[in-house]
Amino acid sequence: MTELHLLNWSALYLATAIICLIAATLAATTLSIEVAHEKPWRTARTWQQTLLLIPRLWWRWQKLYWLATPVILAIVIAFGCSLSWD
Repeated sequence: MTELHLLNWSALYLATAIICLIAATLAATTLSIEVAHEKPWRTARTWQQTLLLIPRLWWRWQKLYWLATPVILAIVIAFGCSLSWD
């Protein structure tokens, strides 16, 4: 591998990490706004229901984050195509 290839791959990994961090932050922000509006802890009557609230919130965050996957891939692929690999 040449130095150019190493720099390009490093740039791709860094770009992917930055975009994933942005997507995770946006998913967490969206989740917190939704939870603030819905107040799901009000329906939790027992400690078991309260305990099950944590995995439900985690799953909602995961779904919101996974919705960003096509956008992340499109941005990273476009960025990778814009680099000079010669």
